[in-house]
Amino acid sequence: MAKSAEVKLAIFGRAGVGKSALVVRFLTKRFIWEYDPTLESTYRHQATIDDEVVSMEILDTAGQEDTIQREGHMRWGEGFVLVYDITDRGSFEEVLPLKNILDEIKKPKNVTLILVGNKADLDHSRQVSTEEGEKLATELACAFYECSACTGEGNITEIFHELCREVRRRRMAQGKTRRRSSTTHVKQAINKMLTKISS
Repeated sequence: MAKSAEVKLAIFGRAGVGKSALVVRFLTKRFIWEYDPTLESTYRHQATIDDEVVSMEILDTAGQEDTIQREGHMRWGEGFVLVYDITDRGSFEEVLPLKNILDEIKKPKNVTLILVGNKADLDHSRQVSTEEGEKLATELACAFYECSACTGEGNITEIFHELCREVRRRRMAQGKTRRRSSTTHVKQAINKMLTKISS
């Protein structure tokens, strides 16, 4: 049995946007009505994505951490789900500042993330249009999904699988760059030696 690839995902967003409900819906296909919004949990989940077994570690943040805690979570994660509630404009407006902090902590690497508008079943109370979500995702250069953890509408499984794919793609690209740069170093060292010999 081949060793499964491990991916660390962290979910961020204001308290009450439905981060825990989203994770639980993905893991159990159920909706939880009641939970403690101050709790932070880590879940482990294995899935076969594109014929490969992937082990996910999913950190569901409480959404009310202090700065040090939040930065620790951001350093830990490799892929990020930024969640807002389509019925709460304030939660949408917090996404960009969150992304800026992520960029600051992860630089010079690009941040791998997906933007999610939750509570799509509450369309009658919508404060953020789908177009605004799409526009923000374009600015953030990431995929965008609208879904409902309550009803299960929108492809919630796909959100997590797509993020895993993206993390793996980035890893492979970085691995290639690293290999290339080490080859360059070897070539430079040989050239220096040859220069010394000939001089």
